[in-house]
Amino acid sequence: MQTIESYDFKGKKALIRVDFNVPLNENFEITDDTRMTAAVPTIKKVIEAGGSPIIMSHFGRPKNGPEDKFSMKHLVAHLAELLGVDVKLAPDCVGAEVKALAEALKPGEVLLLENLRFHKEEEKGDEAFAGQLAELGDCWVNDAFGTAHRAHASTAVIAKFFPNDKLFGYLVNDEVSNLDKVVANPARPMTAIMGGAKVSTKITIIENMLDTVDNLIIGGGMIFTFVKAMGGNIGASLCEDDYLEMAKTIIAKAEAKGVNLVIAEDCVAADKFANDANTEVCLTKNIKDGWLGLDVGPKTIATFKEVIGNSKTVLWNGPAGVFEMDAFAAGTKAIGDAVVEATKNGAFTLVGGGDSVAAVNKFGIADQVSYISTAGGAMLETLEGKVLPGIAAVRG
Repeated sequence: MQTIESYDFKGKKALIRVDFNVPLNENFEITDDTRMTAAVPTIKKVIEAGGSPIIMSHFGRPKNGPEDKFSMKHLVAHLAELLGVDVKLAPDCVGAEVKALAEALKPGEVLLLENLRFHKEEEKGDEAFAGQLAELGDCWVNDAFGTAHRAHASTAVIAKFFPNDKLFGYLVNDEVSNLDKVVANPARPMTAIMGGAKVSTKITIIENMLDTVDNLIIGGGMIFTFVKAMGGNIGASLCEDDYLEMAKTIIAKAEAKGVNLVIAEDCVAADKFANDANTEVCLTKNIKDGWLGLDVGPKTIATFKEVIGNSKTVLWNGPAGVFEMDAFAAGTKAIGDAVVEATKNGAFTLVGGGDSVAAVNKFGIADQVSYISTAGGAMLETLEGKVLPGIAAVRG
């Protein structure tokens, strides 16, 4: 398989699929350029190696063809600033005019194609459209992990036009190799921390992880579906009654597979969902009527710390409580501290999912874990055991 380090870009036009789906304010100014900066190393590598980057991305959700607010013209100046070179903007992403612009590109020159989703064929995975895109370049570089779970024209289908000239960019390579350390061959003991509000959104991951992990820590609102399934009184805590039987099944499966399933023993309960609520620490199975559990308690924190501290691989996906409110942030902060400590002791630690990433940023520990995955859907589908079309397209 070609890699970005081994491939010879000299004199080549490199079609690079990136994820520039960045947020804009009402003045069309970029409010968070994380996704753009993430792609810079791959684009610069092509330039430095004597190639010409042709950059393509989707942007927003245009409904029927071109829309001014979803035009790449809003991103072109900032991209030029990030790369330190001029960036030409194509009037479309396919067609004779775009092809002429691509053919005229000299080594080191950069062309940004117009929004791929101005064409319905992109999301349909249309082969003829993928072929039109492919005509623009000599090789295809997939550096958009955030869309790797979609079998779109530019993220997967296009690969068949580059049987020997397809490769991952740095960003996708990092995501894939780091997720492999958790999913494919983790150092043991391996611990997964699954938090968040609902069992329903994490059920497939939990079931799949039971075949991989030694310890599975359950945190967040979904604790209470498990506690109720075991016969506990959870007051007014969040609970998915439709998933009580599924929770029982998971408890039984964990036991059968020898997985240490860690469900919070105590919690911080509150009389209302508010930062200034009255609170008390109680057992998760003995919450007063009308009260609700909003964070894990001190006994549970001690257990979490011990389990995480003894681990060689840690995956953290989802908070322990309502960490956005300071009154209920202690559990999530304790997990963060334990993950940092485990990292210092040589464990491989991967944090992924919007809430967990927000938590490590809130607590200022983002640079103290092994890897942060920023791709929500693609990461979750990897953890569910699914093969991602955008990854298979390069590896296959």
